[in-house]
Amino acid sequence: MTDQALPRPRRRLLPPLLAESLEFRRFWAGQSVSLLGDQVSALALPLVAVLVLHAGAPQMGYLVAAGYAPNLIFSLHAGAFVDRRGRRRATMLAADVGRAALLLTVPVAYWVGALSLAQLYAVAFLTGTLSVFFFVSYSTLFVSLVPRERYVEGTSLINGSRALTFVAGPSLAGLLVALLSAPVALVADAATFVFSAFSLARIHPAEPPTETVESGHVVAGLRWLWRSPIMRASLLATATINFFNFVFFALFILYATTELHVHPGVLGLVLGAGAIGGVVGSILSGRISRRIGVGPSFVLGCVFFPAPFALVPLAGGPQPLVLALLFLSEAGAGFGVMLLDIAAGVIQAALVPDRLRARVSGAYMVVNYGVRPIGSLTAGALGAWIGLRPTLWIAAVGGVLGVLWLIGSPIPRLRELPATAD
Repeated sequence: MTDQALPRPRRRLLPPLLAESLEFRRFWAGQSVSLLGDQVSALALPLVAVLVLHAGAPQMGYLVAAGYAPNLIFSLHAGAFVDRRGRRRATMLAADVGRAALLLTVPVAYWVGALSLAQLYAVAFLTGTLSVFFFVSYSTLFVSLVPRERYVEGTSLINGSRALTFVAGPSLAGLLVALLSAPVALVADAATFVFSAFSLARIHPAEPPTETVESGHVVAGLRWLWRSPIMRASLLATATINFFNFVFFALFILYATTELHVHPGVLGLVLGAGAIGGVVGSILSGRISRRIGVGPSFVLGCVFFPAPFALVPLAGGPQPLVLALLFLSEAGAGFGVMLLDIAAGVIQAALVPDRLRARVSGAYMVVNYGVRPIGSLTAGALGAWIGLRPTLWIAAVGGVLGVLWLIGSPIPRLRELPATAD
């Protein structure tokens, strides 16, 4: 891959794939900036509801549900639409522009005194819908930009950017909200979507052909997922881990502040510093995959992502010890999730046929996102019934047990990338 590679002195400053490919460099830059913006809106939009519109617990629940609902409602149909229509880059570009425009309606309504909770629900739902179309298109565009033998490197770079935004994003979001107010801070996220659209407009990858078969078109991705021993095991493992992950995080902040008596500001600093574990994981994941194989690397991620959660209910004693355990929990989980996400991403990129990529991505999202609100509701019920600490133990142990889905599957024996399935 040598499309307009950088001059040799500048090439030494960048990872090889970024230095050698102008198209991927533009794509990576756009996604990196957009991921940072996502961290801003993840804090700013709920704060608009709380600080400006004085939303209570039910209203906050509705806002979260509005953001997640499109993944359950539209993922299968969005995948079918994208696979039939093609033009994945154009779909992603339109989704970026649409999300920017929707977010800008919030500060505009705030300035004219017309902002309402109904508008926030609509913005969350519609931006979530456009995000579904964006992400079901993403997998096909990625493999159009990156050679098969460099999937691990490309996925590591994208996930490395995501890990860095977990470090810098919350601090930037807090600063923007403090300086500009929560509604105005959303302008920054809108700007990142515009930058992402601009980056997509400047690349022209050769996308794979579309499929015109109509019979069973919408559910074809779900059927294919279930029939593939590798993808079925991967989906069941990650869905189980995601379920218990949301059980854990639904109660984590409440437990840390009320039971461990950690100040919210200190907790934010600890979690931001702990996110460095994700950066380290993204850097080392390629080396680990080459050393032990992509399948075993995925298995390790399925263990090392949820296992550090056990340090939180284990924490106690002097405040410095509590903070150290919380830091290690966040750092360990960040390292593990990078191993898991990168290995899962490259396995899916290598295995799924081009004609089904968007539909398989949509089917995967339906299951993976579907368990998240169920996990949150389960956390609330268990927390009220048996208490916060026992529920956190259940979440940590249950997450690790997700690896059992991989026993007997081909994944632990998968040393190299699998061949593309028929």
